[in-house]
Amino acid sequence: MYRLEGKNTVTPHEVWNTAHHQLSLLFDRPSFDMWLKNAVLMKYETGVYEIGVPTAHAQDMLQHRYYRNIQRVVEGLQNEPVQIRFVVYVPPALPMQPDLDDDAPLLRLIAQHKATHDNTPASLHEAIQPVRLPDSPEVELNPRYTFDRFLNNKANQMVYEAALSVAEHPATQYNPFLIYGDVGLGKTHLLQAIGHVCRAKGLRTLYVPTEVFTNELINAIRHRTNAMFREKYRTADVLLLDDVQFLIGKESTQEEFFHTFNTLVNFNRQVVIVSDRHPREMTTLEDRLRSRFQGGLVADMQPPELETRIAIVRMWARERRLDLQSDVIATIAERAPNNIRELEGAFNQVAAQTRLAGASLPLQRVATTLERFMQPRERPSVKQIIEHVAVHHDLAASDLTGSKRLAHIAEARQIAMYLARELTDETLHMIGSAFGRAHSTVLHSYKKISIEITHDRLLEARLARIRKSVTDGE
Repeated sequence: MYRLEGKNTVTPHEVWNTAHHQLSLLFDRPSFDMWLKNAVLMKYETGVYEIGVPTAHAQDMLQHRYYRNIQRVVEGLQNEPVQIRFVVYVPPALPMQPDLDDDAPLLRLIAQHKATHDNTPASLHEAIQPVRLPDSPEVELNPRYTFDRFLNNKANQMVYEAALSVAEHPATQYNPFLIYGDVGLGKTHLLQAIGHVCRAKGLRTLYVPTEVFTNELINAIRHRTNAMFREKYRTADVLLLDDVQFLIGKESTQEEFFHTFNTLVNFNRQVVIVSDRHPREMTTLEDRLRSRFQGGLVADMQPPELETRIAIVRMWARERRLDLQSDVIATIAERAPNNIRELEGAFNQVAAQTRLAGASLPLQRVATTLERFMQPRERPSVKQIIEHVAVHHDLAASDLTGSKRLAHIAEARQIAMYLARELTDETLHMIGSAFGRAHSTVLHSYKKISIEITHDRLLEARLARIRKSVTDGE
């Protein structure tokens, strides 16, 4: 909520004009135009705003359906409780300038507006100077993530063309549209490329990682602003949700997103989702969400072949004005066959060395640099994770694999199961065997910790420290 700043006092008209503009952003366009566009402040009496609307139907809708949202916006600006009364008014004809005083604010506004715009009358809402609101971090798009900079290979031709079609014709071709694949293949690039095209069309486009969606929902519940949260997401023209696999284990977030998803799709708003796995592999995701994800177009991203990787490295070199020899470019492309993120990391190593040297690096030095940089790191074993978690909690490893059920031991055991699921490729059954438990116990522990870290920052920090000690081998 945004309060008026820079003034010691504000008039009721300034409060209402600012609130009116904010409501135009909060409401979807058809609802605002139908019910609020022509609403004007009639009078103000100690905490009570009397708002005039053209019809009895608009009066009823605003007073009973939208009242709380409007009241919340006005109270946020005035910083004190207010009441709002909606009344029906008929704009008077003004053949001549009336004798106006302070008791007739509506007549004064209409007369001033009429005098200023005799030839091209406009609504009061259009005459209000808009209040500039700051951009929300979640809607920012990376300017580098455009279709022009996405060099797709043959295996990804279908997903590229589908993304382009969704961007050019949102909510008419594929809705929902889900892109999945391993990390670093360009899924987020395509997602944001769709966002750039849709925003250029003037569509209200929200790009948001799932973790941000979850955190905003938690804050909305905590501050009792659920209605504002829902208005924000359910009135978007295009919703781009990244890393949807992080919905797993978050039951409240799944519930909220389910209703948001239904609202958007039912009203022909585009939904685009990115995940690291196919919906059928999200076994702990609610069935109703999984079935809806599969109800649209599901497209998978594949690693780029060598020719595409060479073209990408050549593009990066050109953008940074680096003179790299063809054999150097080919070496970089050959050393990172799995994903674009690894490829960019390899390129950055060579680019940095080239800048320091002030000249093109010989091929042998490039190979040595990449060999050292891309040395593979082994994944930890479940046994190693158990040992690290036990040390961190001042316990013996046997405590975590034994039968003791003391609270602090049970919590450490659940953390170890969660990290084993996160950091290894072992199945639930194999992880359970290492702890002497069934796979259902591992799944329960994973879901429990996944939920708790969304609102327990101390637990989140503790997990980060343990994860670092495990991966660094400390």
